[in-house]
Amino acid sequence: MATIKQIAERCEVSPSTVSKALNGAEDVSRSTIIRIRKVAEEMGYTPNAAARALKTSHSYCFGLLVADSVAGDMPNEFFSRIIVSFKRRSSELGYDLTSINNHIGKRRIDYAEHARYRNLDGILVVAGNESDNLIIPKLVETGIPVVCIDYGIPGCGSICSDNEQGMRDLVNYVIEQGHRRIAYIYGHDTLVTRTRIESFRATCAVHGIEVPPAYLVPSLYHVPARSEAATRQLLSLPVPPSCILYPDDLSYIGGMNEMERRGGTMPLNISTAAYDGLGFSQAFHPKLTTIRQNSEAMGSCAAEELVRAIEAGANYDHRRILIPGELLHGETVRPFEE
Repeated sequence: MATIKQIAERCEVSPSTVSKALNGAEDVSRSTIIRIRKVAEEMGYTPNAAARALKTSHSYCFGLLVADSVAGDMPNEFFSRIIVSFKRRSSELGYDLTSINNHIGKRRIDYAEHARYRNLDGILVVAGNESDNLIIPKLVETGIPVVCIDYGIPGCGSICSDNEQGMRDLVNYVIEQGHRRIAYIYGHDTLVTRTRIESFRATCAVHGIEVPPAYLVPSLYHVPARSEAATRQLLSLPVPPSCILYPDDLSYIGGMNEMERRGGTMPLNISTAAYDGLGFSQAFHPKLTTIRQNSEAMGSCAAEELVRAIEAGANYDHRRILIPGELLHGETVRPFEE
């Protein structure tokens, strides 16, 4: 591996100039910085992380905290894509990634203690339930910049899928196809769920549609067995809905199973739609109508927001950034006439 001295000799500058160029010092011209960095890359130079940390007081490392409710479930494509995108963008920005745990070896510690132990520059929290977010205030108290996915509290930034607009787009599309008896099977109680329910109700109200209480059925995210039971409940009503919305693409499988059990052929028997836009949902026949959340943009934006927080220091303004989704029309919402 090349050294700073070798790079300096090849570029015919002093080692201190090379060091400044690699660290983006203001007293080195832009053309010199570009030339030195190009030579460093050609020579395979890799900076010593420990030395850089000592010189800058930064570890150039982000911590990733994935709550048990996310990590413990079956693999969740939405969160997985966010994490992969976050890792990739962090690397591009010059940061490594490590997991935050509540233990070191056999010794139990809290997450905040682990974050301090690792001397992290920033932390991304991916949490599925609001009970997971009880850990966030302690992380904020460390003074380390914190960014959360789909949730936020004072003192930390948040990157959120625009659930309000996404649900509005989905319901508007269903109504445009002639449906007015629309039911919604929703996931467990979180900020995301409440936002979607409120948007569902509000959008229906704009069109003069009153949603019967029986058309709102609680379930769980990513548990097809629960959505199958909820679908059975809805289809057993004296006046069943003409369209059922599911909390996520995986839950839709439960509804599909129940309708196939009843001998229905989707979408000829009843229309359906969901929320996630995961890859497998577009492999169904017929293709699922759903909202695709831009998980890649959310992960990338989270890394950029942490860097912004580090650079701003005490002047950082904690933002809530909304990432728009996209309606995938699919084939499971058919035109309907009463």
